[in-house]
Amino acid sequence: MNFENKIIWITGASSGIGKALTFELSKRKAKLIISSRNVKVLEKVKKECLYPENVKIIPLDLENYESLASKVSEAISTYGKIDILFNNGGISQRSLAKETSILVDKRIMTINYLGTIALSKALLPHFIENNQGHFVVTTSIVGKIGTPMRSSYAASKHALHGFFDSLRAEIHQHTIKVTLACPGFVQTNVSINALTGDGSPQNKMDKATRNGLTPFTFTKHLLKAVEAQKEEVYIAGFKEKLGIYTKRFFPKLLSQMIRKIAVT
Repeated sequence: MNFENKIIWITGASSGIGKALTFELSKRKAKLIISSRNVKVLEKVKKECLYPENVKIIPLDLENYESLASKVSEAISTYGKIDILFNNGGISQRSLAKETSILVDKRIMTINYLGTIALSKALLPHFIENNQGHFVVTTSIVGKIGTPMRSSYAASKHALHGFFDSLRAEIHQHTIKVTLACPGFVQTNVSINALTGDGSPQNKMDKATRNGLTPFTFTKHLLKAVEAQKEEVYIAGFKEKLGIYTKRFFPKLLSQMIRKIAVT
């Protein structure tokens, strides 16, 4: 796949992985639509792109998922079509299940799951009509392995795997692709913005996040996976990847290992 002149929509584009994707795809001469809640930050991201004239801004809030159908209509009318949707927006968690308000569970599921699938389902008829399209979904290694302090977050990411695995089978005949990308620790604001048990942000970066992959390293691996039309890819450090395969072949051993993870 050559990304040049491809019409690509990126959610969560104001920072982290989404911002890195925007810069890298601009270098590759894609035509971009970038979205998040913060228009001012999106405008700054656009100005810093190599080809800002090929970047359009459509603000949206995944939490307000009932409004996303109109955003899809606006996105399609911007360039006349969409080739790839990068579902990258979301929010994380840092709290024990017993200390997490059900309203926090609801908010995380609304943003990460309902917002993502609402946007994708609204775009789906357009992909079917064109008999082509590609959904790229940023999930998480935690979407495969639940770990302490991430119960709600893990649930939302597991749900994305269930939905998009099912969707992939349903739309195969329309040559529509689905790539599920599972990052490990990446140096973004995800831990800073993560919700605690009462819904307030953690406001600090985890050590593991600080020591993770850079967003640009992650992005280059992700784009290779998209070019290869991979169904699922794990982009993470050795330990995170090892956890995936340990769960597959030695699930009891993984459970014992996870219990030793610090929960503070």
